[in-house]
Amino acid sequence: MGRLTNRVALITGGSKGIGLAIARAFAAEGASIALAARNEVTLAQAVAEIEGIGVPAMAVSCDITDRERVHELPARIADALGRIDILVNNAGAAESHKFIDHPDELWDWMLAVNLTSIYQVTKAVVPGMVEHRWGRIINIASVASKVGFNYMTAYAASKHGVLGLTRSLAVELNPYHITVNAVCPSYVDTPMTDAAVANIVARTGRSESESRRYLEGVNPQNRLIAPEEVAAVALMLADENARGITGQAINVDGGLVMS
Repeated sequence: MGRLTNRVALITGGSKGIGLAIARAFAAEGASIALAARNEVTLAQAVAEIEGIGVPAMAVSCDITDRERVHELPARIADALGRIDILVNNAGAAESHKFIDHPDELWDWMLAVNLTSIYQVTKAVVPGMVEHRWGRIINIASVASKVGFNYMTAYAASKHGVLGLTRSLAVELNPYHITVNAVCPSYVDTPMTDAAVANIVARTGRSESESRRYLEGVNPQNRLIAPEEVAAVALMLADENARGITGQAINVDGGLVMS
């Protein structure tokens, strides 16, 4: 019996990076896993890997900014695995631009994919948790939920919003034995950070190694966070023993942000 045996977890953005690391950690503890993502190829590969651990898993091809598709998620997952006990809102995007001449389209996109999508997915999943009076909601936020960064106005605003949503839901859902928490990593060694490195190279002319060292230097430990470090915190929050932890935003950042 694992710590999450008989639990069903939905992980958005679950086909790679942090989402896949969380799926591996949850599956190793016995949870059935539903992975939602847009890329059907990487999604199928991720599901095959999770099934190889020995737990039921399913792929849910879904654009989390599509409200109609999001509304269908709980029923689709219930038919295959059972009701959703644990929701990990991991899907998101990171784009940067100086504020002067900031594209309005970029602002709209960052809020849609990083904040409104979490609202929509959580809104779809929560009624089942309320009915059964148990649930875990884990929002993968960012250190940009707590501090600002150069050229990251839209991203930081969206992630600050995730923190406000997390705290308000924690208060409202507490009577139903549903905890709501956020995990706030700094730069993580994932494809998203690879894209950030490429962006720095393109905009500054720095080499790839110089650009990667720059991002590593944001962390006082001078390294990128491993996805498994974020997964370890998510696993702790999903456990029954974490029932007293709610409304929290836990940093995984090497000491970058001290509150």
